[in-house]
Amino acid sequence: MIPQDTIVAMATAPGTGAIAVIRVSGRDAISKTSEVFRPNSSKLLTQEKSHTVHLGYIMDGSRTIDQVLVTVFKGPNSYTGENVIEISCHGSPYIQQEIIQLFLRKGCRMAEAGEFTLRGFLNGKLDLSQAEAVADLIASENAASHQLALQQMRGGFSNEISKLREELLNFASLIELELDFAEEDVEFADKAQFSELLVRIQAVFKNLVDSFALGNVIKNGIPIAIVGEPNVGKSTLLNALLKEERAIVSPIPGTTRDTIEDELVIGGIGFRFIDTAGIRDTEDVVESIGIRKTHEKIEKAGLVIYLVDAFELGNSNSKLEKAQHRLESLRDSYPNKRILLVFNKVDALDDKILSDLKGELPTALYISAKENSGLEKLKDVFLELVNTGALSSGDTIISNSRHYNALIKATEEIVKVQEGLEAGLSGDLLAVDIRQVLYHLGEITGKISSDDLLGNIFSNFCIGK
Repeated sequence: MIPQDTIVAMATAPGTGAIAVIRVSGRDAISKTSEVFRPNSSKLLTQEKSHTVHLGYIMDGSRTIDQVLVTVFKGPNSYTGENVIEISCHGSPYIQQEIIQLFLRKGCRMAEAGEFTLRGFLNGKLDLSQAEAVADLIASENAASHQLALQQMRGGFSNEISKLREELLNFASLIELELDFAEEDVEFADKAQFSELLVRIQAVFKNLVDSFALGNVIKNGIPIAIVGEPNVGKSTLLNALLKEERAIVSPIPGTTRDTIEDELVIGGIGFRFIDTAGIRDTEDVVESIGIRKTHEKIEKAGLVIYLVDAFELGNSNSKLEKAQHRLESLRDSYPNKRILLVFNKVDALDDKILSDLKGELPTALYISAKENSGLEKLKDVFLELVNTGALSSGDTIISNSRHYNALIKATEEIVKVQEGLEAGLSGDLLAVDIRQVLYHLGEITGKISSDDLLGNIFSNFCIGK
């Protein structure tokens, strides 16, 4: 059921600012605003055209609350598909609350989280995947996540899914029509064309499912754990990458007892760097807890930087062998992790020792966090983890785990349809599996939805959107 009441909420962030925007939506949004708005012109707000802006005063009886600009959007040509009013007032929290309280006394209701976008969805202004992209767009913190959300909000993904669903629905209708003429042995659906469609759908589904790895990275960033023995320069590297004194740097081994995290955008992609406690054998209870947390962060990391002290190792073969042994042990413990060997403090080595070290371990990276040397090469390696070619070429990329799960289920069902078609199964059995594919595709765009699903999605929105 589409709600018929009128809702109100702040559309801008709470707090003091130059201006604030209050949004009102519902059948009576314009008439209720007209009751409290005194325009500078003589024309009533209810008589104004849609998509027009008007200067005037918000009045509580004879009391003036604020001079405002009121923008009128008449349904269905509005964000929610309903009559919508946006009031631009001065950014005083007192003024904001006075206006909202006034509308509440006039019979409006406070909007729930995401209710404006929910009403837009219910009124057919956007589908469910586009609505979710609105929340992603608001939450975007870098160029790549912004571009990804914008692509989805424009409907590229929705259009692709809707087109496939429509083609499959047409064949499903023909197959089910054959069931009504089973005794006449009439065939309406071209099985060869249907098989070609199934192969094409499988290929599209595979590309979309495969794109989730990139989409998830773009949306959530890549966690990178900086690990190594104490005093190899992990905290110095974190500070150098962030260009601020985020972590305490000390010559005393074991200074970092807990993990320290911060984010950095490189090439439009978000990376979350995690400075960890130094890995070593210790009987210190607190330090042992920190080391345990280090291993927990390695488990969750997309990339592990194993940092070693080049100066110490370059002058000792036994220490170099020990570091290599610890690295191999780390790789054995985490066989599915990409572990990058990085030598730090190369500024302290003479050219001959550094050349020998590079000759022995050519795949390692050589940096000086203290001198900011080699960090650009390190950042290039980070970006190599993320193949953003699909993003720049405009290919459809999914970043929503709900869409990913629905596509996985739809893929499983489309395989059943293909197998059933090849095995010569009857139309009624094929129709059952086809309906399941259509169901899962409908879940993505909102053709199939439930109150629980909608409540879960829109509860994550900010109030006022």
